[in-house]
Amino acid sequence: MQTLDLRKLYKHLYNPSARQPVIVDVPPLHFACIDGAIEPGQSPGTSPSFAAALEALYGISYTLKFLCKQRAEDPVDYPVMPLEAQWSIAGGEFDIRRPDNWHWRAMIMQPEPITPDVFAEGLDKLRKKRGSQPGFDLLRLEPFTEGLCVQVMHLGPYSEEPATLDRMRAYAETHGYRLHHDHHEIYLGDPRRADPAKLKTVLRHPVEKV
Repeated sequence: MQTLDLRKLYKHLYNPSARQPVIVDVPPLHFACIDGAIEPGQSPGTSPSFAAALEALYGISYTLKFLCKQRAEDPVDYPVMPLEAQWSIAGGEFDIRRPDNWHWRAMIMQPEPITPDVFAEGLDKLRKKRGSQPGFDLLRLEPFTEGLCVQVMHLGPYSEEPATLDRMRAYAETHGYRLHHDHHEIYLGDPRRADPAKLKTVLRHPVEKV
């Protein structure tokens, strides 16, 4: 049985240093993803639609993992990748200090063996197992090329991310870049179980030459 470990393959993208931001070139990757928006008066931690999206994403990701592992020909085993989310604000650049009008794309990277046909088979199995759920209808598999970005590991609670993002912006500007497009977070810790002071989150933001 073939074994894939995307965390090791893309270690520089999923386990960066917390000491200093770096500029990285993110290659084309494939993701299971769902788009949505935070409801008025809610936050990412209380949004019903965001919670439903996470349930659907984890559901399809583990279904695909076991589908590939148990197939008769060329079985493949791999760890499920962490949850990621891109955040934006309607009509402008994302401002992490303004939690209104937040739009999101929640996603989990999928390995190369997950083709559109395999994804469709996995989604069919998921629906048969769990029934019809709104999040399942929004799931899709698509390529994503992020390109040149600044990133760093953020250690601690999400409420302290603005200071880390300020460091990223300053680093980018010092090296002749500016931030643009959507803010990207990769969640390596579970806030429901972990001490907030010990949470690890990769913060990434696309950049362009000034």
